[in-house]
Amino acid sequence: MAALAFVLDQLSKWWVMSAIPEHRPVVVIPGFFDLINIRNRGAAFGFLNRSDIEWQFWLFLAAIAVAAWAIIVLVRGSRHEPWLFAGLGLVLGGALGNLMDRLRFRAVVDFLDFYWGDWHWPAFNVADT
Repeated sequence: MAALAFVLDQLSKWWVMSAIPEHRPVVVIPGFFDLINIRNRGAAFGFLNRSDIEWQFWLFLAAIAVAAWAIIVLVRGSRHEPWLFAGLGLVLGGALGNLMDRLRFRAVVDFLDFYWGDWHWPAFNVADT
């Protein structure tokens, strides 16, 4: 499950980076949903995106900690609980996908942009779901 989540995350980001110019939204559902190619240097949903670069180190460590925790729990026996195994596999795949982005781009590629009028939910990606 983790490998599938990781591959889907990376393929979706590759497609967005090759098909959509940065910061130029593609309207999918007018007034509600766009695809946009942006880089998030912060945490989930843009939290701390405009903060000092020193946060990058702590975010990197947090991503490693989440991945390590998921691996430990998976190895210790969640295989006997299929829903837990699947859920942790998705968490691990997502964490590794975003970690790969941070290693390659020093930021995470986000592209799903939901909004209503002037209100925007922070953009996110497949790994965040």
